[in-house]
Amino acid sequence: MFTAAFQKLTGSDMTKEFKTFESRVKKLPADYQAAWEKMNSNLWQHSDFTGRNLMPMLDGVLGLLEETAADGQSVQEVLGDDIKGFCSALTGEEGAKSFRDKWREQLNNNIAKRLGK
Repeated sequence: MFTAAFQKLTGSDMTKEFKTFESRVKKLPADYQAAWEKMNSNLWQHSDFTGRNLMPMLDGVLGLLEETAADGQSVQEVLGDDIKGFCSALTGEEGAKSFRDKWREQLNNNIAKRLGK
């Protein structure tokens, strides 16, 4: 139990999961790999501080790509032309705030409090 807690605290459990994702992605066709890279970068904008909240979503997206590639579908048939829009729809929040936006808002609020505004 201590080991699992330590892995969660240090993030090594996520590192192992990312390595598994990477090996799965390498088995996909090149166009699917390129789509994964775009999706991966777009989804991280919706993460919490650690990114742990995205792990199930990333696993699901990769599973979708694996299944559709195995079925012989083109990546465009699956995702369409707007990968960023697909990712926004996937996260359930069109135009959701990124972690940078949240940090910026928090910083601005803290500064305003200190300045007495």
